[in-house]
Amino acid sequence: MDILVVNPNTTAGMTAKIGAAAAAVAAPGTRIIAVNPETGPASIEGWVDGALAVPGLLQEIARGEARGVAGHVIACFDDTGLDAARSLAAAPVVGIGEAGFHVASLLAGRFSVVTTLARSIPVIEANLLRYGLAGRCARVRASEIPVLELERPGSDAEARISAEIAAALAEDRAEAIVLGCAGMADLAARLSARHGVPVIDGVAAAVTLVEGLARLGLRTAKTGGYAAPRPKPYAGAVFAPT
Repeated sequence: MDILVVNPNTTAGMTAKIGAAAAAVAAPGTRIIAVNPETGPASIEGWVDGALAVPGLLQEIARGEARGVAGHVIACFDDTGLDAARSLAAAPVVGIGEAGFHVASLLAGRFSVVTTLARSIPVIEANLLRYGLAGRCARVRASEIPVLELERPGSDAEARISAEIAAALAEDRAEAIVLGCAGMADLAARLSARHGVPVIDGVAAAVTLVEGLARLGLRTAKTGGYAAPRPKPYAGAVFAPT
C-alpha cells in the first residue's frame, strides 16, 4: 500500500526527516510518499501559521487521493487542517498529534507532551480537550526551541528536550512522553532509552494507525461533517476542491 505523509510546512529538510521516520516503522509492502506544499510557512508555530498552511496541505491531500493512496498522515503536531483533509479524502487521514495522544493513553495512565515554543501550548491543549484526552495529559511543556532549530546541525535542541522530559517525570508524575513536533521524530528512541519511559513519536504512531485502518478496509465517513465539499466557485488564488 502507499501512504501519503504530508509535512504541512515548506521545509524540505524536515520533510526528508519525517519521511525517514515514517519509512522506518512502515510494514513490508508499505511505501511512504513524503511531501510538503510548494506554498505556505517554513514552519508552523501557532494559529496563524497553521491557518496559512491549510490550502497547500489540502492540495497535497487531493493529489494523494488522485493517485489512490491507502491513507494520509498529517505530519504537524497541531493536526493542522485535519477536519478539512478528512472532508476532502475518502482514504483515512490521521494527524500525528491525535495519534501520539491515543498511543500514549494505551501505554500509560498519565503522559506529558514536550513541544517546541510556548505559543503552541494552547493549540495542543485545545486538541486534547477535543479528543477527550485532556484528563490523561499531566502537562504540555515547551522546550522553547523554534521548529527550524531542530534542523540546525550542532543545535542543543535534543539536550533541552531531554531536560523537559526529566522535569515532566519528576514534576508531572508523567509515565510516558509525547514529542510535540514532527521535527523531533528522530529523537524518540534515544530519549526513551535515556529516560526509561515510553517516548512517543507521532509520525511513527500515525503511520502505524493508518496502516491498520487501511488493512481493515475502513474509509472516512461521508454522511456528516466529513461529507465531500459542495461544488461552488472559489475566487482568487486559492486551492479549490473538485
